Amino acid sequence: MSWFSTAVGGAFGFLLGGPLGAILGASVGHQFGKGLTGIETDETLSPGDQQRVQMAFFSATFSVMGHIAKADGHVSPEEISLANRVMKEMALTSDMRATAINLFQQGKQADFPLDEVLCQFYKECHRRTDLLRMFLDIQLQAAFADGTLAASEERLLLHICGQLRVSRFDYERLKIQLQAQHRFQGRSSYTQKMSHKTSLQDAYGVLGLTSSATMAEVKKAYRRLMNQNHPDKLVAKGLPEEMMRLAKEKTQKISKAYETIQKAN
Repeated sequence: MSWFSTAVGGAFGFLLGGPLGAILGASVGHQFGKGLTGIETDETLSPGDQQRVQMAFFSATFSVMGHIAKADGHVSPEEISLANRVMKEMALTSDMRATAINLFQQGKQADFPLDEVLCQFYKECHRRTDLLRMFLDIQLQAAFADGTLAASEERLLLHICGQLRVSRFDYERLKIQLQAQHRFQGRSSYTQKMSHKTSLQDAYGVLGLTSSATMAEVKKAYRRLMNQNHPDKLVAKGLPEEMMRLAKEKTQKISKAYETIQKAN
């Protein structure tokens, strides 16, 4: 049984609880009992309980995405489009898509309990850094969806990093890699015309390196990133299976950047 079937089946409150349980319970539209909010997580459950982590990841991803989208005072069409693109790439069922939309809407509310949600999310992930990195990567994409990163959005992202014990260095590295990925893909009319030299620089950037890196350093970075973003490994750690496509897309970008650097050397 999938984690979503478990949630709809009514066992969700026992599996998760807390603020994440409350927002997902409301979004699914299922009644899990008035006492759901504030229920402590069940410490007798195995730390590797996959369904529980999947529930937490899915709930936090879309609700926090909505919160970031509203950080600059309004939700842009591009930010809505990004959320829809993520849902489309996940090939969600109609029920799961409706739930994701409701989570996004809850995140936009002024009384959204961001810190409580992040605290529980961090706890449910059991400090699995690969999952936290994937979560932050998605949130960064949401913030950059309209082409700019507003000061209010960056302050919020840094606050999220603080709650999830992600260092400023790791945040900046993820941000640089994401920007390099977008340029390397050539999504805009500007990037389609950029020089081979600039494209090669962005290929290094995708791997978190500069063009002065040696091939030994390139190979090391490539293997590390492929290991961190391997879809099967992430799912085994609790990434919802629906998000495997996002992980696969990321590994494809990493592989393409590596191949570009190899051909140039």
